[in-house]
Amino acid sequence: MPELGQYAIPIFFAYGISFLLIVAITLVSYIQYKSVMRNLQKIEED
Repeated sequence: MPELGQYAIPIFFAYGISFLLIVAITLVSYIQYKSVMRNLQKIEED
């Protein structure tokens, strides 16, 4: 791993925020997917 010096904390903080945002976007997308699939099932049953 390269020597980050005084920038180590901001860099790790930025990586952490990026990771959390990616996880959050993925979860929201999955929840929306499940909701849409549920609605499509209801429509198909009618």
